[in-house]
Amino acid sequence: MRKPDPKRARRVARGPSQRQLRAGESVRRALADIVGRGTIRDPDLANVTITISEVRVSNDMRHATCFVAPLGGGDAEKLAQALTRAKAYIRGQLGKELTFKFLPDLTFLPDLSFDQAEMIERLLHSPKVAQDLAHDGGDDEDEETDEDEPDIDDEDDED
Repeated sequence: MRKPDPKRARRVARGPSQRQLRAGESVRRALADIVGRGTIRDPDLANVTITISEVRVSNDMRHATCFVAPLGGGDAEKLAQALTRAKAYIRGQLGKELTFKFLPDLTFLPDLSFDQAEMIERLLHSPKVAQDLAHDGGDDEDEETDEDEPDIDDEDDED
């Protein structure tokens, strides 16, 4: 039976390295410049402002996952598919801007975090939640719970 390698266990437990973070940010900035120029010839990308929220680079720096969404809302899935179709052109332009030993293979995924944050915001401001918060915040319930629980100070007085 093989002993577990403590160094490997620490590597797995940690997040991305500083090198991965720097490389991801460099790729994100370069992608934003390339897409911002408007030189990509795809009808789904015409007149669309794109947000590249994050780029995650693999440990070996050969793969990069890019999270994209249209600015101001829209179909992020359609946008990711359009960028995937233009991946060869984007990667060629990326090679001109970055000085990496290996140019990472790009994968475009829709960034759904903005949609999820908006959904949570709507839920928190819904009338039903506001009603529950107003009901929980009342003094009537606090008094009822105090009566049900034994008073610790009364026990001390009996001694």
